[in-house]
Amino acid sequence: MVEFPPTTSTKVPPEESSTELVKGSDKEVSVEEFLPVVEPFTSAIGFPAGRQEPVVNRRELWSYYLYYNGDNGVGPMNYAMTLFQSLAFAAGYDPVNGPGSSCNADNASGRCVLPWAGGTKTVSSVVLVANGVSFAVMTLIFTTIGSAADYGTFGRWLLFVITVICWAAQYSTMSLTEPSRWGVAMALYMIGFISYGATLVFFAAAFPRLARNTARAREFRRKYESGEISKEEHDLEESLEKNRISNISTTHSNIGYIGTLCINLSVLIPLKNNPKSDNYALILTNTYWVILGIWWFIFQQPRPGPPLPKGESYLTIGWKQIWLAIKQYKKLPYTFVYLFAFFLLADGLNTTGTLIGICQNDKFSFSFLQNTYLGLAQAITSTMATLGYWYIQRHWKFSTKTM
Repeated sequence: MVEFPPTTSTKVPPEESSTELVKGSDKEVSVEEFLPVVEPFTSAIGFPAGRQEPVVNRRELWSYYLYYNGDNGVGPMNYAMTLFQSLAFAAGYDPVNGPGSSCNADNASGRCVLPWAGGTKTVSSVVLVANGVSFAVMTLIFTTIGSAADYGTFGRWLLFVITVICWAAQYSTMSLTEPSRWGVAMALYMIGFISYGATLVFFAAAFPRLARNTARAREFRRKYESGEISKEEHDLEESLEKNRISNISTTHSNIGYIGTLCINLSVLIPLKNNPKSDNYALILTNTYWVILGIWWFIFQQPRPGPPLPKGESYLTIGWKQIWLAIKQYKKLPYTFVYLFAFFLLADGLNTTGTLIGICQNDKFSFSFLQNTYLGLAQAITSTMATLGYWYIQRHWKFSTKTM
C-alpha cells in the first residue's frame, strides 16, 4: 500500500496576504491573486466565516472510511503488476537461445527479454519503465491540476472521474488472457496505477475540510472562541481529532487489504489450475472497491472551496502557485528542506516497493496465491502498527511531530 502526498494549499488569512509576502523581483506581486483565500476568518485558528460548512454526520464519516477500505491498492498496485509481468515473461524469450525460445525452458539462462524500440529489453526493465512513466505522468497531473482541487467543487468531481477510470481499467483486465496481450496489460496497468495514485491524492485533499467539521472539532472550537480553553489546549485537541480520523481511515485501508486478500482466497484456492483464476481475482478485488467506495459520492456533503480567481484557468493556476512558492524559498528554508526530504523518502519507498514486487514475482513464478499470502502478512503487521501507534499517542497525548 503506497501513500501519495496530499495536494492541499495553505490557507493564508487576508491580513497576512499582502505584497510583502512576495519580494525579491523587479516588482512586487500579490499572492491573493493565486491563493485560494477569499473569505474572512473568525479567529486565529483559521475557520472560514464566509459560509457555514455542514457538520460531518455518521453516514458521511463512515462512507469516508469505507472508500479508503476499498481503495487499498491490492488490484492496481499488486495484482495488476503481477499479471502484466506474468504475460510479459510468457511473451519474452531467452536472449542466449534466441527468439522463439521459452524463458521457462529447462536450459534457460535465467534472463528474459522482450522486443523493445528496435532492440530488446529485459522484462524487469520494462516493468520499471512502466512505473517510471506512470510516476512522471502523476507528477504532471498533480502539479497541473492538483491545486485546482481547492477551488469550488472541482476536486469532488475530479475524484469521481478518476475513480471511475481506475475501476474501468481494472475490469478491462478480464481481457488479458494471452501472452501476446502484454502490451495491453502494460497500458492497463499504467492507467490503473496512475488513476489509483490520483485517487489517493484527491481523496486525501478532502480530509482537512472533513476533520475540521466533526462535532468534536466544532465543540473545541466553540470552547476556544468562548474563552473556556486556551489556544494550546484547542490546538492539541484538534490535532488529536485529526489523528483519530486519519488513524481510523488508515486502519480501514489495512482491514480492506486483509479482507480483499481473504475473499480472493475463495477464488484462488479452488480455481488454482484455472488459467483465468488471476483475472477473476482482479475482478473480485475491483468489485469490492466499487461496492464500498460508491457511498462516499452519495453521502459526501457539499463543502466547496472558494471560486477560481477571475481570469484564471484550472490548467494554469497550479503552475502559478508553484512559481510563487519557489520565489519564497529564502523565507521558507525548512519548508523546502522538508519537501525535498519527503520527495526522497516517497521516491525511495515507491521504487523499493516496485523492486520487491518484481523480485517477489520472479521468486514465486507470478503466483497470485503466494502473493496473497505475503500480502496478508504485510497487511496484518501494518494494521497492528497503526493501532499500536495510535494507542501510544492517545495515552500519552504526544503531538504529531513527536510521533
